[in-house]
Formats: sequence, structure tokens, C-alpha cells
Amino acid sequence: MTTNFSGKTFVTIFFAIILASYFLGVYWSFEPEQLDIRAEVTKDARAAGVKPVIGYTTTTALIRVTETLLNKPGGYLSNDALPPSVFLDNIPAWELGALEMSRDMALVMRQEFSRSQSQSVENKHLKVAQPQYNIDHKSWAMPSAEGEYNKAINELYAYRQALSDVNSQTAQFYARSDNLRDWIQEVNKRLGSYSQRLSASVGREQLNTDLAGDSVAQQSTSAQSSMVLKTSWWKIDNEFYEARGACWALLHFLRAVEIDFNDVLEKKNAKVSVQQIIRELEASQESIWSPMILNGDGFGLLANHSLVMANYISRANAALIDLNDLLSQG
Repeated sequence: MTTNFSGKTFVTIFFAIILASYFLGVYWSFEPEQLDIRAEVTKDARAAGVKPVIGYTTTTALIRVTETLLNKPGGYLSNDALPPSVFLDNIPAWELGALEMSRDMALVMRQEFSRSQSQSVENKHLKVAQPQYNIDHKSWAMPSAEGEYNKAINELYAYRQALSDVNSQTAQFYARSDNLRDWIQEVNKRLGSYSQRLSASVGREQLNTDLAGDSVAQQSTSAQSSMVLKTSWWKIDNEFYEARGACWALLHFLRAVEIDFNDVLEKKNAKVSVQQIIRELEASQESIWSPMILNGDGFGLLANHSLVMANYISRANAALIDLNDLLSQG
């Protein structure tokens, strides 16, 4: 009787652990809510007893996006090696998308926003913070990804504090149209890639346009004149959630840019363009009511979530290209 009871107890405990892990995994798979960047800036500035200056909002947005990656339910999951995290792939893909946008922002802040001219000295805090973002996002020890991202956050806090110190000139943030264009160009490339990868969910033949527009252009190795692009069925949800995470992060950065670059955008009459881009990205964050990412044909019976996401991203990207052209005008 004792052995039989022990066996039943073991089985019960085993299935209880499995069930608890399942529900925990479901809870950890919920995407973070959008942040109110204005409210976050007001709260931080009041706590520090400072007045937000140019660059304070953009720096705060990068800090909050990175902190969300680390502090959301379940924490940072991309480098976890134990259940239930190891069985999850949607949120790790979402984390990678948000991280890629953060990497672009950190790079532009170091190279462009914080420097007056090409011959100027780069900020010491951003010089340390930016490389921390480039660690392998799956690294879990010596060093861990979380540890490096926390170092970046600490340096960003130090940079933001230096910005708001009116008695110091050790840190600057230059809100100029040429700097903003440099960041937009980085975002254009990122969104263009996501749009192409999402569109490949249905499979289609694409002509090779790599050398189009230049009759003497060359490339290292020859390529086929056309190719069939199709995302593996197993990776469709990963591509979707990576793009969704990138749009989530970009949404917050654009809200911050709208504040820090207000005068530049007003002068170019471009604020409405930024607001329209933000609306397109907000639409990409609508709730997903399907239990899985569907991959129907373009005009088929079932929905294709990837094509819907690609539509919003393409519209936002086209608007960013128009905004870039607008900023380049005198």
C-alpha cells in the first residue's frame, strides 16, 4: 500500500508541475503594455529634482524599453536554459525585435545625437553603453546578456543626469534635422527587412534587383536572376513576433523623438507625419485573438497575420521615407 501510494503521489506531483509550468509559460508569454513616455519623463525628472532638457526624453525611452526587456513578467527569457522558458519562442523573438531597435538607437545616440560634428569627441557614457547592447542576446553566463544590458542602463542614467546638469558641459544631445535623418535611415533599413521577411510567409518569386539603377555596379559573387522566398512554417510565428517587438520599441522612440525634436519638426511642418507613423505602429500592436499565428494565402479562406503586420510596417516605412525627404529640404 505504501509503495502504491507513493507512486500515485509522485505522478500527481509530476503532472501538477507540468500544469503549473504551462500556465506560467502562458503568463510569461503576454507582451508588455505600451509605456507613457511623457509620464515616465515627468516622474523621473520630479524624483531627480531636475527639468527635462533636450535629449532627456529620448534617453528615458531607451532606458525604459531596455528595463522592460529585463523586468517584464518572467524577466529576460532569450537566454534561459530551464523550463518553461526554454520551450517558449514567441516572447524571445519579441525581445530580439525590441533589442534590435534599441541597438540602432544606442548606436545613433553615440555617433550622432550626442556629437556636434564628425570631429567631436564621443560621450564617455554612451561609449560604454552602446557596445553592451551588442552582446549575443542568448548569452547566459560570463557575461550574461542581462548583466551587459544592466551596465548599459546604468551608463544611460549617468548620461541623462549629465545632460540635465546645467552647470556641466560634459554631455550634450543635439536635436538637428541631419541627426534625425541618420536615425530614420537606420530604421528604414530595419523595417524594410521585416517587411520582406513577413511577406515571405506565403512564398513568392522575387526578381533580383540588387544591382538595379547602376549599369556598372558589381557584386562579390553571382546570384540568380530570380528566386522563390518562403518562410519555413516553423519560423512564421518567430518572424511575426520579432517584427512586433521591433514596432513596440520603435513606437516609444518615435514618441520621444516627437518631443525632443519638436522645434525641428515644427519648422519642417512634419509633426503630423510623425504622428501618422505612430498611428500605423499603434495598429501593429492590436490584440491577437487567434491562439496561433495563422498563415493563410493572401486572398485565401484563413487570415495571414504576417501579411497584416507587413502592411502596417510597409506603411510606416513609406511614411518614414517621406519624412526623411521632408527633413532634407531647406
